Amino acid sequence: MTSEIPPHDTVFAAFDASARRWPQRPFLNVMQETADIYGIPAGEILYGAALEEIERLRDAYRQAGYRTGMRVMLLMENRPAFFLHWFALNALGLSVVPVNPDLQSAELEYMAGHSRPVLAVAIASRVADLEKAAEASGAGFPVMTPEAAPPAVVPRLAGLERPGGDALAREAAMLYTSGTTGKPKGCVLSNLYFLHSGGWYARSGGICAMNEDGERMITPLPIFHMNAMAYSLMAMVTVGGCLTALDRFHPRSWWQSVRDSRATCLHYLGVMPSMLMKAASSPDDRAHAVRFGFGAGIDAKLHGPFEERFGIPLVEGWAMTETGAGAVIVANHEPRKRGTNCLGQPGPDIEARVVADDGSEAAAGEPGELLVRHAGEDPRFGFFSEYYANPEATAEAWEGGWFHTGDIVMRDADGDFFFVDRKKNVIRRSGENIAAVEVESFLMQHPEIRAAAVAAAPDELRGDEVFACLVVDGERNEARARAIAEWCLERVAYYKVPGYIAFVDALPLTSTQKIQRSELKALVTRLLDDPATTDTRAMKKRRAA
Repeated sequence: MTSEIPPHDTVFAAFDASARRWPQRPFLNVMQETADIYGIPAGEILYGAALEEIERLRDAYRQAGYRTGMRVMLLMENRPAFFLHWFALNALGLSVVPVNPDLQSAELEYMAGHSRPVLAVAIASRVADLEKAAEASGAGFPVMTPEAAPPAVVPRLAGLERPGGDALAREAAMLYTSGTTGKPKGCVLSNLYFLHSGGWYARSGGICAMNEDGERMITPLPIFHMNAMAYSLMAMVTVGGCLTALDRFHPRSWWQSVRDSRATCLHYLGVMPSMLMKAASSPDDRAHAVRFGFGAGIDAKLHGPFEERFGIPLVEGWAMTETGAGAVIVANHEPRKRGTNCLGQPGPDIEARVVADDGSEAAAGEPGELLVRHAGEDPRFGFFSEYYANPEATAEAWEGGWFHTGDIVMRDADGDFFFVDRKKNVIRRSGENIAAVEVESFLMQHPEIRAAAVAAAPDELRGDEVFACLVVDGERNEARARAIAEWCLERVAYYKVPGYIAFVDALPLTSTQKIQRSELKALVTRLLDDPATTDTRAMKKRRAA
């Protein structure tokens, strides 16, 4: 079902078909809160009106000399203009390179030099930054605002045109990885990647079943990531639905935005459910039209209570930028085993293995690295095309004909998969493997801890030790740190208890509210010798049975 070739061969063609079928339906919705922050009009943009603007932009780009195979950087935050420019460029066969607006000079310079765009489209406040990146990298491309007329292609960049080729396989976007283990890698994503992702989501069924009667999705996630671009946007295009993309997640106004947007489905990630559960209960907690939430990373202990309080099933899933919907695992059918980090089971079009450190198949209940591929003749169907200009990394990721995810999972006797942690986030203490997310989860059960992040700290005797960065209210002293460690010792195996505790004002988070692991590791290195950090290693002793 989900491996079939899409009925359209480009992202623009799919939108064009929906716009001609449902011209009077809303395509994008801008909340007043988002409009005020961005200084743009609030309200809905109809499919027909969006198509007219996309065609106008397409013609302007064509007249300025932009051609198939060229790349254009887009730095527009979560504004509707991002989608309109992307579709217009896609109609001409160009690829877009979405830019995280939080990136600074060195990061922008690297991305500009690596992707070699012919143009950048950026909000006015970042034009100068991208112009500096273009000059410093030697790429030499012009930068324009979304409202401006496209400048003519710089003659010396005209050679970056790459004509011809199968439209389905043609590059539609290049998204950069987080770069936690070196320089970010450019993931080349084809038209097929996006079309398959949207089609898969629209037809996934079960709890996530969608219809063509006017779905309305709300997401606070950044549209420069695959979640919003490939799943949220393309699913709405597929079913003729309306997408509300907030500028970011606002806990205090979230439910009012959900109600005002008339959302029938929503997306979440990271600490969002935890933050929402900390708010006082309200008679309006269930005053919404949402049928399901789709995401990942909910604190296991909050899964059931969240659903019972707000009346929304939160469907946990797994995917990566590299896999798209070519290999996605999602718990969209009962039993979902709430509160266990259950991801459900792979569909019939996906093959998955759990591999132990020695390369053998992990037994039921034993953690191991998740390896995936698409079933059938093409194991890379729906996946990313390659890491741009890095064939070695691409080959390494696909070693042995399976995509190596770097995620540690466990499979139970029923065949359900459970997320454990990223492979590089596993703390190895005295022969014990400790998942950072597991420690973070039980720390968040402490009534006085507002946020927690855990990483490995070096230990001469044990290899690694558990280091916890905590955000708390009130006193932040050694006595309190030891009280928290004692509380942990009463609830979990001693070796999982933090051996160091440091109180911080805030955790390093990504734009999707996930812990920024590379920044966390750097923070831990600095805090290890900080006099304010409490060494609780001596407290970590086995308790009598």
